[in-house]
Amino acid sequence: YKRQVSTQSTWGGGYVKVLPELELAKFDGDSQYYVMFGPDICGATKKVHFIFGYKGNNLLWKKEPRCETDQLTHVYTAIINPDGTYEMQIDGEKKESGSLEEDWDFLKPKTIPDPDEKKPEDWVDEAEIVDPEDKKPDDWDSEPETIPDADAAQPEDWDEEEDGQWEAPTVPNPKYKGEWTPKMIPNPAYSGVWKAKDIDNPEYVADANLGVYEGIAAVGFDLWQVKSGTIFDNIIVTDSVDEAKAFSAETNGATKEAEKKMFDKIEEEKKAKEEAERKAREEEEKKNAYEEEEEDDEDEEEEEEKKPKHEEL
Repeated sequence: YKRQVSTQSTWGGGYVKVLPELELAKFDGDSQYYVMFGPDICGATKKVHFIFGYKGNNLLWKKEPRCETDQLTHVYTAIINPDGTYEMQIDGEKKESGSLEEDWDFLKPKTIPDPDEKKPEDWVDEAEIVDPEDKKPDDWDSEPETIPDADAAQPEDWDEEEDGQWEAPTVPNPKYKGEWTPKMIPNPAYSGVWKAKDIDNPEYVADANLGVYEGIAAVGFDLWQVKSGTIFDNIIVTDSVDEAKAFSAETNGATKEAEKKMFDKIEEEKKAKEEAERKAREEEEKKNAYEEEEEDDEDEEEEEEKKPKHEEL
């Protein structure tokens, strides 16, 4: 399907939902759907959703490809193949592909760690140990952590009888080395990261019909948007990739270049108008500054004329 945004926004959905038979007048965000697909912009997150409904759950895509964010029309295509693979395209170009079983949590994992296998008692988990040859230098603790501030001076109004003996405030000692710790070295007895061996998962059940849906009745839009102006058109749900490509070429392909030319023209006119307005503002500011300067000069001349004149003797 095609989606075009007439006004840029940092928040708003642009996805379509493929629906089973339902009472369309009551379609809302809680209605069951087979597939939800398309772009979604949520602040800094700008991704393509591809969500499957499966056994009462809505399964999120493990991948998050970036969606288009400009104001031009873009065509989003989801291809679900009979062999359990898929492909996602934007403007006819492949952006992602893979396996339904691997990229969504349709099924339980094929294998699991053997719950009966236990880590050996003599297994060594520490990858590093303290170097037994490393010794603390004899002069390590020779410098205190803080020292009196050499730049501090006793206040002139300090009274030892009332205030006691004055002591300079302390500051961090640049020569202080901190707490000594021995260096670490690789542990020759390290056994590595222990992991139980994998076994077949008894809960895993294969499903040869992932992504297969019967009774597709409609497509629907249930979107949250901050700005209006999103246009959806040329929607096709088909079991033929060739048919979808031909449909896109006849519809979106026929208007793509003309739309881009028109968009570029409008943007150029907009920039030219903004540039003209900027120059006009600068000229107006220069004019106002000049007039203010002239007024200041006139005021100074008037003040000079009002001053009494003294004759020289």
